[in-house]
Amino acid sequence: MARVHEKDEKWMRVALGLARRGLGNVAPNPAVGCILVKDEIVVGRGWTQPGGRPHAETKAIEQAGEDAVGAAAYVTLEPCAHVGQTPPCSEALVNAGISRAVIAVTDPDPRVSGRGIECLKASGISVTMGVLEKEATELNLGFFTRVTKGRPSFAIKTASTLDGKIALSNGDSKWITSERARDFGHLLRAECDGILVGANTVVADDPSLTCRLPGLEAHSPIPIILDSNMRVPRTTQLLKGEAANAATIIITKFGNNIDNHSGRKFEAIEVESPHNLTEVAETLGARGFNSVLIEGGAQVAASFLTANLVDNIYVFSAGKIIGNNGLGSIGNLNLASLPNAPHFTPTGIRKLGPDMLATYRKAE
Repeated sequence: MARVHEKDEKWMRVALGLARRGLGNVAPNPAVGCILVKDEIVVGRGWTQPGGRPHAETKAIEQAGEDAVGAAAYVTLEPCAHVGQTPPCSEALVNAGISRAVIAVTDPDPRVSGRGIECLKASGISVTMGVLEKEATELNLGFFTRVTKGRPSFAIKTASTLDGKIALSNGDSKWITSERARDFGHLLRAECDGILVGANTVVADDPSLTCRLPGLEAHSPIPIILDSNMRVPRTTQLLKGEAANAATIIITKFGNNIDNHSGRKFEAIEVESPHNLTEVAETLGARGFNSVLIEGGAQVAASFLTANLVDNIYVFSAGKIIGNNGLGSIGNLNLASLPNAPHFTPTGIRKLGPDMLATYRKAE
């Protein structure tokens, strides 16, 4: 039995690798991978396509053709069981004639949860659950968070010196980290649905917030600007439409004179207060965002931490020291005691050229 389990893990890792291709490109759907294996040969593979359809199972079945009969299906998330814009994937697998299904994790969507598994079992298909469940849940953390909490997952990305500084006191920050570290940061952008900054960052830096890795330019996340008073100039890259990504979203308060005429390259969304980050998070969740990367500035990051909305932190560290007069990566948290400090658990560390990347997950 141990050998069979090891094979299941091997094939599920392949399916997870396929699923990752959909990150940042399929919301509000999850990023799913599926492979069909017959006689230890992959006869079909698929992943969720841009926009969320076709689903991974559909693509794998299509590729396998008649070879799907008697094959084992490895799927990173429970196949859907409800009728939407496409027929249920659980029924498609049954109709394809698979003999066995190996599923990493149950779908939390109440329209699916458990029903896809029941459909497969009712048709006489052997089902194995929980293979690489932790990895599959981590991969689709944003989808799970939106379905269960009504908001996207939020991750903070910082690039700092050894003493936690992101710039000199005059604002000079180019470049603290190496090109290799910056490339990895762009990969993070490609895997997120949105990238969030405050109005101060846009006014000061006029960023494009695109993914500039060759071949992944189309995976640039949707820029989101917190701008209570609509003060970001219309001449910035994000509002002129010069950035190679989808239309920018400005989250602003009710009562502003919103300039949202035809031809503009941005959309303004009114909320009671952009400072109420719980409201902002729920608004983005309702818009179908699964994952949002927070890139600036320091006080925006601090505000999300204070609101207990940050799920992951990516800390890129360079072997440089700026000193006490540098600008910190996180703004004022107004802490009265150390036990009240936000607590995160390290989940990994890697070397990126001369720099280091440490990843953290919110402590449970």
